[in-house]
Amino acid sequence: MREGACVPQQQVIRDFGRSRTKALANIRAGLPMRQRAGMPRWKKKHEALPTLEYTRRGFRLKDGRLYLADGIAVWSRELPKPPSSVPVYRDAVGHWWASFVVPAVTEQLPATGRVIGIDWGVKETATTTSDDHDLRHSQHGRTAAQKLARYQRMTARRKPQKGQAASKGYREAKRQTAKLRRKVAAQRADTGRKWAKQVARDHDAVAVEDFRPKFLAKTTMARKAADAAIGATRRALVEMGRKHRGAVHLVHPAHTTMDCAQCGARTKHALPLSERTYACTACGVVSPRDENSARVMLVRAGLNPAGADLVSPATC
Repeated sequence: MREGACVPQQQVIRDFGRSRTKALANIRAGLPMRQRAGMPRWKKKHEALPTLEYTRRGFRLKDGRLYLADGIAVWSRELPKPPSSVPVYRDAVGHWWASFVVPAVTEQLPATGRVIGIDWGVKETATTTSDDHDLRHSQHGRTAAQKLARYQRMTARRKPQKGQAASKGYREAKRQTAKLRRKVAAQRADTGRKWAKQVARDHDAVAVEDFRPKFLAKTTMARKAADAAIGATRRALVEMGRKHRGAVHLVHPAHTTMDCAQCGARTKHALPLSERTYACTACGVVSPRDENSARVMLVRAGLNPAGADLVSPATC
């Protein structure tokens, strides 16, 4: 421990102390095990990835370079404000990353006078009330599935026996698998951020379904739902709205596929996923199921002046 800087070592001890205090408070409160949070889990040495956090007295920025207390200097991009800390970590591929913690900076955009409703789905990742802003399924995971299966077979064939050291081929197969997974995750994040940026720039207010991806994770469409990265895309949309000071209304998803956006009536039975057309029995309007749900988002958020006398459907 004498060889490394004392700043990240002290920060590890402080983080462990805070997490332990929080865990003990949850235990005293009588929370069940699945609701207890804060206490770090122990990991084996060969399974844990190194992570170090440098506070203000452990790093400095000068001439576009980051200087750590260990005597390491790396390139750094321009930051909007001085960082308060710098977590440095290594990923599964073996690359080192520095993540700067800086205050959030808002960028006020000119008003457009437009609003948009967004409904999440599987056939299309996001269906909106504007045809120009629909987000189609990019299928990044499906594109890389064949190559990923090849690397996984290589890993399985080269897996060492219990008690034996891993071979160079096994480590390389695991690295290639991690590299491909990271590439797919980066593609999904990039697609979601670009779409969220466009939606935030073109609209003053957004009504989006506060959908929980865990629901689809328990169905037969779990693989396609995971490839759509609905959760990451929704987070990107909320972050863009906060950055550009746009109003983002999170609408409860209950009965959004059963309500009519035109008159507010609700069907007696839930629509199966195979039925993609919504037909209202009260007013007789017929529209695509996802587009009707997107308009329901606007009505429930109070953003649609033409919907049901400005009254949102009941959410019971």
